[in-house]
Amino acid sequence: MEAADAVASAPKRSVGRRLAGLFHGRPRLQVGALLSAPVAWLVIGYIGSLAVLLAAGFWSVEALSGEVSQTFSLDNFNTLLDDSVYRVVAQRTVLIAAAVTVTDALLAFPIAFYMAKVASRRQKAVLLVAVLMPLWSFYLVKAYAWRIILSDGGMLNWALDPLGISGPGLQGTLPAYLTFTYLWLPFMIIPIYAGLERIPDSLLSASEDLGASPGTTFRRVILPLAFPAVVAGSIFTFSLTLGDYITPQLVTSTQFIGNVIQSNITNNLPLASAYAAVPIAVMVVYLLIARRLGAFEHL
Repeated sequence: MEAADAVASAPKRSVGRRLAGLFHGRPRLQVGALLSAPVAWLVIGYIGSLAVLLAAGFWSVEALSGEVSQTFSLDNFNTLLDDSVYRVVAQRTVLIAAAVTVTDALLAFPIAFYMAKVASRRQKAVLLVAVLMPLWSFYLVKAYAWRIILSDGGMLNWALDPLGISGPGLQGTLPAYLTFTYLWLPFMIIPIYAGLERIPDSLLSASEDLGASPGTTFRRVILPLAFPAVVAGSIFTFSLTLGDYITPQLVTSTQFIGNVIQSNITNNLPLASAYAAVPIAVMVVYLLIARRLGAFEHL
């Protein structure tokens, strides 16, 4: 009787205590509850909108009214395949993205190596700030700065004029290539720097003790270990170049994939959506290759 009275008089557990008891000793349930909100936002806000975008590529535009007809059709993809203009623009964009990636890798590697293996702590801190400082300024400011530099009356032509030569101006792919290379360089330096930081100095010392020259040490020790970090940095430089439409609009009259999509988004949404599938497909293939090369471990 007394035991029953004690149980009856025991205070009820609060909701917080019940939840704590539910999650106690269940790490998977804890992780699931923690990630449920961001994963739901990712699925609904990002993947959902991407699915709608790709689905719109199979729609069409009424010839008379100009309204979007949500009926299944492959006309947009046939147009992209039949019209050589779209193929040329896609090839140009991919080639420029690849050229920017290779150039940034060549520029970033010596900088990152000096930061990781040569510079003192104070120098390393200064260099890190110098690398990250361009990211603090607004993207459009940097793009407009390069527009001014490359224009006919800009700083580049002023510097080259005594030599009797002139810069590329704001025509062709070279202005976009130069601007992209500058804009995305920090995104290549940081992953390579992080990858080189992981290489123990003892490996370099062991290579030197075994009689390897600096060039052999670089080819046989440093480069294989740092290559996944280079691929990780290339994901940023390649994808950012592939999808950018503002920089080409500012520094050149040459069209890229982003410009074609942006110009068609208001008057021909299905065609723009179909063309947007091109960089998505390219990046899916690129990411699969990067994964096999171990790049995701350095992101």
